[in-house]
Amino acid sequence: MLYVDIPTQAEIGQIVAARGEALISIYLKTTPETQHIDAARTRLKQLTNDAVAQLEEVGVAKRTIWPIEEQLHDLMDDDDFWRTQANSLAIFVTPDGLRSFRLPNHLTEMVQVSDRFHIKPLLRAVSMPQHAFILALAENELRVIELLGDQPAQELRIPNLPKDAASVAGTANVNSRSYSGRQGGGEGQKHHLRQYCRQIDAALRGLLAGRHEPLILAATDPLLSIYRSINSYPHLAEHAITTSPVRVPAHELGAQARNIVDEINAASVAAFGDLYSARENDGRATTQVARAARAATFGAVDTLLVDMDSVVPGVVDETSGEITMDDSESAVSYGVIDEIAGRVIANGGKVIAVRRADIPQEAELAAVLRYAI
Repeated sequence: MLYVDIPTQAEIGQIVAARGEALISIYLKTTPETQHIDAARTRLKQLTNDAVAQLEEVGVAKRTIWPIEEQLHDLMDDDDFWRTQANSLAIFVTPDGLRSFRLPNHLTEMVQVSDRFHIKPLLRAVSMPQHAFILALAENELRVIELLGDQPAQELRIPNLPKDAASVAGTANVNSRSYSGRQGGGEGQKHHLRQYCRQIDAALRGLLAGRHEPLILAATDPLLSIYRSINSYPHLAEHAITTSPVRVPAHELGAQARNIVDEINAASVAAFGDLYSARENDGRATTQVARAARAATFGAVDTLLVDMDSVVPGVVDETSGEITMDDSESAVSYGVIDEIAGRVIANGGKVIAVRRADIPQEAELAAVLRYAI
């Protein structure tokens, strides 16, 4: 089982806004297989040593470095923490605190030391989800299944979730006629199925509140269309598994749902490509890093695609957006592309972290602007 902590938009905003003398960002490959997790703990020790060496190289005081080391060593020694992991771990540490997120994505390992955090790999987990929920919905069977990365899908226990439609109706079956005789046949069935779907929707609110993962239906009509008409979760997937889910194993439904998640992600990238092409002729799209930096600084970027693995060392002027490149990574610089992404988020824009091949012209970034600049 994968244990994940997908950051909320508010948490991402806090990470983007953080500034300090010594901010460490670590991305580490992990595994949900506890018997193999020691390799990740050992690698964290090595990355910690790398971070400390970078801080010492630029003359950061020992009293600043020691609390960082102590917190990371405490994390290494926390056996309970390492028993429940996913495919990657993001760690953000300052002398005053440490935050970590367990992620389902397979992220490239790295350590970044600067006066701000490195966020692009974290954005991959948010903008290109590999995490989804499946509602396997039938009159006589109801399950909620969680899909996490490339792991087998697993059924969840949800409080107050009804057992089936008949138990909600309080009758032997949903076609039973009421005592008054007003509800029976097709009319009575639809009434009871709507009642059933309303209870399901209410029970799922505790699980889905504040989340952004897709909810994928596995159902056939009339339940499929009835649930869509009642659903209150804003991220219900447009596509569904349109075969009966009754007695279909969770892992088989998960395999079909994974295809839908891939389609959702591909559609997001394709929609950006179409928008980029439309705006390029108006001077409202660019793959130039310098132009994107200036636009992001002035709040002109609506949507930004970035290469999740690229690190271009340098600094971006806080007021003009002018870029100064560095030849190599160090604790006195940061990732320029990452900084542009942070400024887009801070100004209410959207950032999608993808592979280089998904970006127009296979550039390091592509920006769609709110207005020409």
